Amino acid sequence: MSGENSSADDVRRVWDVVVVGAGPAGASAAYAAAVTGRRVLLLEKAELPRYKTCGGGIIGPSRDALPPGFDLPFRDRVHAVTFSHNGRFTRTRRSKQMLFGLINRPEFDRQLVEHALKAGAELRTGVTVQRVEQHGSAVPDRRTVAVVLQGGETVLARAVVGADGSASRIGAHVGVKLDQVDLGLEAEIPVPETVAEDWKGRVLIDWGPLPGSYGWVFPKGDTLTVGVISARGEGAATKRYLEDFIARLGLAGFEPSLSSGHLTRCRAEDSPLSRGRVLVCGDAAGLLEPWTREGISFALRSGRLAGEWAVRIAEAHDAVDTRRQALNYAFAIKAGLGVEMSVGKRLLTVFERRPGLFHAALTGFRPAWRAFRDITQGATTLAEIVRSRPIAQRALTALDRRAAVSAEAPAQEPAAADGEPVGS
Repeated sequence: MSGENSSADDVRRVWDVVVVGAGPAGASAAYAAAVTGRRVLLLEKAELPRYKTCGGGIIGPSRDALPPGFDLPFRDRVHAVTFSHNGRFTRTRRSKQMLFGLINRPEFDRQLVEHALKAGAELRTGVTVQRVEQHGSAVPDRRTVAVVLQGGETVLARAVVGADGSASRIGAHVGVKLDQVDLGLEAEIPVPETVAEDWKGRVLIDWGPLPGSYGWVFPKGDTLTVGVISARGEGAATKRYLEDFIARLGLAGFEPSLSSGHLTRCRAEDSPLSRGRVLVCGDAAGLLEPWTREGISFALRSGRLAGEWAVRIAEAHDAVDTRRQALNYAFAIKAGLGVEMSVGKRLLTVFERRPGLFHAALTGFRPAWRAFRDITQGATTLAEIVRSRPIAQRALTALDRRAAVSAEAPAQEPAAADGEPVGS
């Protein structure tokens, strides 16, 4: 994939917006800025397509945030979810309508970048950003940001969007603060047709043995994506959980085509989202759902907002207007994604102490299953459910209280028998 321009042209040219990182957040930001007719450059250190550790679930909010005409490369469409609690109390819930779709990230990311290029953005791959400078000899005026590449080359921009992942250099420049770091381990396991057929249209979510941990099986044709996630600092135990999980599923005899790991980082509530003419979005900003660690929808939505506000910052003629636009971007993020993250953080706190309550609710309490279904299908959000439904507010408050009590008492297993009741 190309669309590259010469380095000499880059030095002479001042771009309206430079986006660092061509994942879902960066490609969305580049698209949102480019469709306004601005000069947009998208920088990516890898050659595309490239693999990313990711389950690849595309829920309703992700679909709603995609560019018009985007044809999702689904490998499977999920109509059923099997829940288990550390391999026990297995229950399956089903839906007549698709809950969410499953994609492979290399294909998905490539298509997002292609949409950004069609909108007018330009792409350079194989370039590593060392730092950004907003003052000093490399910066010709107060309206310009210098993006310094490995090797010393400098690219100039009126605004910069950092979308360079959870170990973001742009995030370090902005001063992003994190208060939750988790380790995800994943294996891509090719399976025979008979095994693949058994998983078709159905995923497994297993609430794990470590506080806040869970595992998943996502079918993608002849390959199963199997992974687990838990808090960082429990690396050996997390690896054992994945190994036991794979063995329990009867998949230990199949050789993974790829095994990988990844740290997810969730922002502190007071973490900045900008500095001068530089914005951050997606993983670079620590934007993801704290309980499930779902990040694609947060990347797409925050990337689109970052691209839109980067255009406004590029047009700002002084520091006051720049600051105003940056604050508007932060407000837009916090009013939507920030509220969802706040609710997710509360749920994680309860889930870490009482995973059995969540399992019992999702498998035996119809309103809980309907909420899960509506969120994945995009009919509502977690924050909207808590805000608009009194029963959800009361349930979350009750869970908060039970979590506080359980901090001083051992957790109990959910009282449930094996079986597979069907939900609607």
